[in-house]
Amino acid sequence: MGRKLDRIAIIGGGSAGWMTAAALSSAIGRSSQIMLVESEAIGTVGVGEATIPPIRYFNERVGIDEQTFLKETQGSFKLGIEFVDWARKGDAYFHPFGQHGAEFDQVPFYHYWMREYLAGRAEKIDNYSMGWGAAEAGKFAHPSRDRRQIQATFDYAYHFDAVLYAAYLRKFSEERGVTRHEGRIGKVSLHPENGFVRSVTMEDGREIEADFFVDCSGFRGLLIEGALHTGYEDWSHWLPCNRAVAVPCAKSGPMIPYTRATAREAGWQWRIPLQHRTGNGYVHCDAFISEEEAAKTLLASLDGEPMADVRTLRFTTGRRRKFWHRNVVAVGLSAGFMEPLESTSLHLIQYGIMRLLALFPDKQMSPLLAQEYNRLTVQEYERIRDFLILHYVATERRDSELWRYCAHMEIPDTLQYKIDQFTNYGMIVAHDGELFRNPSWLAVYLGQGILPERAPVMTELREGVPAAERLKDVRRAVREAAAAMPTHQEFVERYAPAAQF
Repeated sequence: MGRKLDRIAIIGGGSAGWMTAAALSSAIGRSSQIMLVESEAIGTVGVGEATIPPIRYFNERVGIDEQTFLKETQGSFKLGIEFVDWARKGDAYFHPFGQHGAEFDQVPFYHYWMREYLAGRAEKIDNYSMGWGAAEAGKFAHPSRDRRQIQATFDYAYHFDAVLYAAYLRKFSEERGVTRHEGRIGKVSLHPENGFVRSVTMEDGREIEADFFVDCSGFRGLLIEGALHTGYEDWSHWLPCNRAVAVPCAKSGPMIPYTRATAREAGWQWRIPLQHRTGNGYVHCDAFISEEEAAKTLLASLDGEPMADVRTLRFTTGRRRKFWHRNVVAVGLSAGFMEPLESTSLHLIQYGIMRLLALFPDKQMSPLLAQEYNRLTVQEYERIRDFLILHYVATERRDSELWRYCAHMEIPDTLQYKIDQFTNYGMIVAHDGELFRNPSWLAVYLGQGILPERAPVMTELREGVPAAERLKDVRRAVREAAAAMPTHQEFVERYAPAAQF
């Protein structure tokens, strides 16, 4: 006893800071003093409004009720992402949350689908996904708990206003003892004997000391880079987009229960439906288009009146060389940036927080904890990186400079190995603990034109399995289940209408 952390300081607010505050205050209560320093004069990025299913488990772990959360954040449901014009112009495919089809044999469903599809006897894989069946029809209901039903085969996440989410988490955290300090930081002081961060000094002279610091200061990395100089690994040669212009627009019609990502000449455009508005943005590379032209393209493609001025976000995809160094852990944009193509920004915040809780230090600050934290986090970033690169390299588009660049760029060996395994005999290589599992890789491979040369051998050796009939049964069950669901708009209005709805 006596070695626990007395004071923990979170530097920065926004989603990263207040998610950290909520998780820490929920996990350790008031046994350590938790402080958060932020300035209202420093804006937050606040454009990350689409998530992936693990956000549900984060909310549940810290004790956040789903209906309350959706009401407070103008939220809606997300069944996956529709990718438009990625493989070639005029094509579209769906990356669903949950599996494709339903298992009926020892051999996985998608292996039998490959056999039938390569023989010309099956429809595209999307049509066997319950997630796409509901999304295409504009429907939503919670998944069934009965594993025998097709309605149990999909998963879901959320669309929500990230600024409102941070505000909700602030209230949640302060009720649990987190102390907020308003103001800008003017100075960071280090311990002379070990180089640990000792304190931060506000511009008005207030000094805030702590045993441990969580850097949520955004791209600038005030502590992890500004004070500790950990360095940055630049991945822009693989993921060249380095700008985003974003603007909300008025709703036009019922909310669809999925994100849409449309490939453009110099990047791609997102569309995210919330209860009160639609979020839009154009992620692009400034080597191939100017910010002015990107903004013009974005505004011309909105399906509702713009509700604010266009905002610009500048970034370099990559990661810190160390996420935890000495007594500082970087969480959120201060740790690195993965472009928002697969909605991983809030997940990486969540992952960083949960990993910190699993490896939580005391005053001894064992370097072994930081070593393991960094190993696992590097692994997570690199696996997500490879999945994102797949979207750019797996394309037949050659109609603009960006796509021609992507077609000829070298890719990581780790990604090439996965592609080779799939193209040769339809096997999907996934590591334990990998965020994007088989259904995700399958959706992108197939959606962007990567087909196996042959189906896995076992599909030819299982005698007496009526695979073709089972595929037809699954297709029919998806259609019938989707038809029976309420519309997404109806479900949200009944389940979690926001006050301004």
